[in-house]
Amino acid sequence: MKYIFITGGVVSGLGKGITAASLGRLLKNRGYKITIQKFDPYINVDPGTMSPYEHGEVFVTEDGAETDLDLGHYERFIDENLTKNSSITTGRIYSNVIAKERKGDYLGKTVQVIPHITNEIKEKIYSFENSDNDIVITEIGGTVGDIEGLPFLEAIRQVGIEKKEEDVLYIHVTLLPIVEGSNELKSKPTQHSVKELQSLGIKPDVLVCRSQCDIEETMKEKISLFCNVSKEAVIPNLTADNLYAVPLNLEKAGLAKVVAKKLNLKKTEPHNENWEKMIYKIGNISKSIKIALIGKYVKLHDSYLSVVESLKHGGFANNVNVEIGFIDCELITRENVNIILKEYDGVLVPGGFGSRGIDGKIEAIKYAREKHIPFLGICLGMQMAVVEFARNVLKIEDANSTEFDLVTKYPVIHIMEEQKEITRKGGTMRLGAYPCKIKDKTKAREIYKEEIIMERHRHRYEYNNKYKELFEREGLICSGTSPDENLVEMIEYEKHPFFIASQFHPEFKSRPDKPAPLFVAFIKATLKNKFMQD
Repeated sequence: MKYIFITGGVVSGLGKGITAASLGRLLKNRGYKITIQKFDPYINVDPGTMSPYEHGEVFVTEDGAETDLDLGHYERFIDENLTKNSSITTGRIYSNVIAKERKGDYLGKTVQVIPHITNEIKEKIYSFENSDNDIVITEIGGTVGDIEGLPFLEAIRQVGIEKKEEDVLYIHVTLLPIVEGSNELKSKPTQHSVKELQSLGIKPDVLVCRSQCDIEETMKEKISLFCNVSKEAVIPNLTADNLYAVPLNLEKAGLAKVVAKKLNLKKTEPHNENWEKMIYKIGNISKSIKIALIGKYVKLHDSYLSVVESLKHGGFANNVNVEIGFIDCELITRENVNIILKEYDGVLVPGGFGSRGIDGKIEAIKYAREKHIPFLGICLGMQMAVVEFARNVLKIEDANSTEFDLVTKYPVIHIMEEQKEITRKGGTMRLGAYPCKIKDKTKAREIYKEEIIMERHRHRYEYNNKYKELFEREGLICSGTSPDENLVEMIEYEKHPFFIASQFHPEFKSRPDKPAPLFVAFIKATLKNKFMQD
């Protein structure tokens, strides 16, 4: 097993996650089995209860773990399904250690950060040793110098001692800023960041330097000299127009070559041809469409990161650029919905929690349904499509979800009876991959071309089957259900060119070269609708 650790310095947001994901793709293209994990220093056990404004989207794995959004990048780049073992927080580490102490596992010893906390961290790092993976890439969240991250840095320092030198590699991602007026790159922040890392006992083998312009050879030589790394291990990482071009940029800069040499990897020949073809295709797209994303958390676009990337993937498959308008659902009213949405070719309503902005989502769905604009609803988007249809087509004006009105007379969306006894917040959540049986002769079946699919969930409210016959009589059919037909997974409106919604989150399984079928079909319908109108 080979271990690669990625740390960051100077400022956050330099692209440690993209660096980890890109390197994973480059090593996979050399024939290695890769997995990636993320250590987050915050004390929350997981990001599941954190505000989207705090942390962006919550990414959900196949096994139902609520994780950091970087795991989405990892999966999209390396095309491997990760698990709960790939997302570890300080909170989870300390919870495990305290639980062991309460059970007496430490035999009465004084429990300390070293060795007990660091041993728990290393246990998570070494957990892949009995798997079929060849290389584990571990990203340490935050920046070097943060007090919260010290136990993780100490743990990965110890790994470097416990394993063979050729089996462990440290990559440090840092910033080369340009000071306004000087018009030249400055290396001092990088020097100080490396010095801080070295003071903790970790000597970086590779520096990935984020910059806005090319790094000249003289600057590489200076960084090499002052940071005690070889010149070939100073890797420029310029901002790319297309996120998925970063692996090829890093390949050209020599990152994978340096890593392969340090880790004594035998398979060094890259096979990036398919990725190169994909990037070439993306770079030659000329058509464009505009999608309205009607959300509650649009002030931070990372709140919908996987949805945004999946829309792009659907665009790649249809040879079209997707321009996304982030529209705050609280701003949409019955009076202005036509004005706000008239410039868009398609409407997407994603997931979310709570009653804020619900009326705006319903107005947007009504607009898409009545104007025959392609519509895709996800999770809460599906639930609101059901409420909108009940109110405006079935004329059940008080129809609602019990999430927003516990005593509604017409709970078209509700918590199922067997879940009502579970009162702990989050206890009723359906998380991770569940099977969906798709009804024959439906748009959903045309899209997926399979009867049984597996998709990931993150919700606690469900379609109320008591109203199923009434909905279907008016054309809103249940095109996908659980295999026992007890849970409704997909709906579609037969009298509309493309009006489909899913209880599951298709965005979590979409890849740039293997886009989610629902997004491909949505973009295809939107493209068709736009150019028919033109």
